[in-house]
Amino acid sequence: MSVESHSAFPDLSDQEGTEEAPRDGAADPAEAERPMGQAVWRGWRGKCPNCGSGPLFRGYLKVRETCPVCDEDLHHHRADDGPAYLTILVVGHIVVPLLHFVFVTWRPDPMTLFTLFAVLSVALSLYLLPRLKGVVVGIQWSRRMHGFGRSDYGAPAG
Repeated sequence: MSVESHSAFPDLSDQEGTEEAPRDGAADPAEAERPMGQAVWRGWRGKCPNCGSGPLFRGYLKVRETCPVCDEDLHHHRADDGPAYLTILVVGHIVVPLLHFVFVTWRPDPMTLFTLFAVLSVALSLYLLPRLKGVVVGIQWSRRMHGFGRSDYGAPAG
């Protein structure tokens, strides 16, 4: 008994000339090769997403205009509020269950509980914010977003 697949989309796998183009539209496959995992890890470490050696930040959160090692333009990034939202999301998902566990298990004095978790929340936020900003910049670089895939600041690369 055979089971046929009924899909709303036609099967185009047998047609000629349907080779997949690189996702970013670049004609040269080597041009499209920017592994996101590597860029995200480099961003997490605060390094240039291109070379992994140069520092990504000039200060605590200020992204450099260009990488001092490989001269990759970094000024294209548009991290905006994304890293802050991600930081709040991650810190909240760590601190709230921990707060509940500590309260239910030991029932500490409310002022002690507030002080402990306020310090924990601030410290965790300060630790995560630049790392998550680096991750967002790394994702943008690897996906050639906001001008990262262009040369000459206006003409498409390639």
